[in-house]
Amino acid sequence: MTIDPSTNIHPTAIVDEGATIAAGSRVWHWVHISSGAVIGERCSFGQNVFVGNCVRIGDNVKIQNNVSVYDNVTLENDVFCGPSMVFTNVYNPRSAVSRKDEYRDTVVEKGATLGANCTIVCGTRIGHHAFVGAGAVVNRDVKPFALMVGVPAKQIGWMSAYGERVDLPLTGTGSWTCPHTGDTYQLVEHNLTHSPA
Repeated sequence: MTIDPSTNIHPTAIVDEGATIAAGSRVWHWVHISSGAVIGERCSFGQNVFVGNCVRIGDNVKIQNNVSVYDNVTLENDVFCGPSMVFTNVYNPRSAVSRKDEYRDTVVEKGATLGANCTIVCGTRIGHHAFVGAGAVVNRDVKPFALMVGVPAKQIGWMSAYGERVDLPLTGTGSWTCPHTGDTYQLVEHNLTHSPA
């Protein structure tokens, strides 16, 4: 087990031998981190979080209460997982059929937000700084900066890296400047790009 001494682990938490947790992370009540997990710096795990063996978590990731991060999930830096949101790792589970060799990779890119009670179906990639609304069900890849809501989730707009709605249509061309950061966002056809101030 490799745990930086600056990590704060609550006495009720279980961190299995072999887990790696970098500096400054906080592990709260009744969390279970499995032996193969690799966790970056300054992460926060709320009450009753589970982290599987084949999980990679970057720096400054915040996982709220009652979230299970199952095998084959990767969370890049600055990802936010809202309370009780759900990851899956088998696409077509059956109790009577073992499919542990069929886990599908799920990647959540830098800065993305996964709202409370949303579900991320395995095998999807959530683009950087995308925003999945509360209760949405994501069953296909999500573009960077996309704002997704509904069941199944559909894109209804764009979100800035700061977390504000971008005043641009879904398609076409245009630009928008974030009033908080001065960053510029450029829409070209169906994609949004970002230029820091």
